[in-house]
Amino acid sequence: MLSTLLAQVPWLPFGVLVAVVVVAPFVGVVLVRLPRTTLVLAVLALLAVLGLTLYPEGTPSASVGCSAGLPYLSPRAGESIANVLLVVPVVFLAGLRSGRPLLAVAAGVGLSAGIEAVQAVVLGIGRACDTSDLITNAIGAVLGGLLALAALALARRRSVARR
Repeated sequence: MLSTLLAQVPWLPFGVLVAVVVVAPFVGVVLVRLPRTTLVLAVLALLAVLGLTLYPEGTPSASVGCSAGLPYLSPRAGESIANVLLVVPVVFLAGLRSGRPLLAVAAGVGLSAGIEAVQAVVLGIGRACDTSDLITNAIGAVLGGLLALAALALARRRSVARR
């Protein structure tokens, strides 16, 4: 279903990415003051990522392996942009909650590597391991960390201005 939507509206992921980049720092300023809400949202985002990437799909793979390649990145590269977007919320929310965006980026890259490893060795889920997915997810993790950093800086600036 998601791949059908991406094929029909290839610019949608890029539009969502632009909206996330513009809106996230301001939403983050609010979420910094709501640590429990941020934690719940982070856990929900993580569960969504795991569901989207590890839920069985298609026929089981015939062999263990991972295709190697570089991603194609352009505003109309729907699948690649969607892979960038995949981990942005998890890393953004984890960076806000922990106050350590760099640690959240490292965890996001680790999460992506773990997902690709599971896709490579668990043949029954019918998922394909691909290094381009790891690369685009890592780009998303860095973006999520940068957005968290921006939100934390805005929140600090706002609290200093109120004093």
